[in-house]
Amino acid sequence: MTIYIIYALLLTITQVWIVPMAFNANNFSWLTSNRDEPINSSVMAGRASRASTNLQESLPAFLALALLSMQLDIDVTGLACWWLAFRVGHVITYIAGIALLRTLTWFGSIISLIMMALALI
Repeated sequence: MTIYIIYALLLTITQVWIVPMAFNANNFSWLTSNRDEPINSSVMAGRASRASTNLQESLPAFLALALLSMQLDIDVTGLACWWLAFRVGHVITYIAGIALLRTLTWFGSIISLIMMALALI
């Protein structure tokens, strides 16, 4: 389970910091400033930002369930792997603008969390 927690945190760093920075590379002076002024960003940068916010809403539940499963010695690694795969799929489909598939990957990640929680009961 530890490896999936580490992968989830790597996904978070990638999604929260690296991906938005890549989409705003042409605004380097803004990235190195206090960011007091608004910036005009691309559609894909906006999608990346919204996907990042969505991950940040889901990550605490995943981490809590993963740590509880370790504490209770209940194996939910398969579900954790699915959650991670769905979250990677979510960010890719969100940035690409594939709305239906994005929604399905989001549902998959939520179902994975619910199944992880049920396994702990």
